[in-house]
Amino acid sequence: MINNVVLVGRMTRDAELRYTPSNQAVATFSLAVNRNFKNQAGEREADFINCVIWRQQAENLANWAKKGALIGITGRIQTRNYENQQGQRVYVTEVIADNFQILESRATREGGSAGSYSSGGFDNSFGGAPSGGGFSSQPSQASQTPNFSRDDSPFGNSSPMDISDDDLPF
Repeated sequence: MINNVVLVGRMTRDAELRYTPSNQAVATFSLAVNRNFKNQAGEREADFINCVIWRQQAENLANWAKKGALIGITGRIQTRNYENQQGQRVYVTEVIADNFQILESRATREGGSAGSYSSGGFDNSFGGAPSGGGFSSQPSQASQTPNFSRDDSPFGNSSPMDISDDDLPF
């Protein structure tokens, strides 16, 4: 049987970290995951998926990933049930995350500073950087048109290597 889940989405709220009576950390959180298609109004919808993560990974998630963070998780789907106060059986399906990874920097998420790839304050070329960013916004003449010719040596204008056939391992 296979029960694997891979999700990439944004946290809808800060993770809620708790501890079991045996002092095991457990965090619950929800991910907003965009659908691959648009609805009839031309808008992209999202699914809000409840997730649980345990032990050290739960503490790390609660400490480092906050509301709005883009994260990727791997895990499995699990279904459980309980009886509520009205005596009704309630079924809960959630993703049990084995691990997670934060997929963007905090600076990128919070609107940009040096290192951000948003277009605000940057020119849209690779050489561009905000003023005072420590990079030249004008590329050098040598890097403007790279030479991909097979005729030129990839090592510059150096002389050929002098290696005897006895030194080769093959």
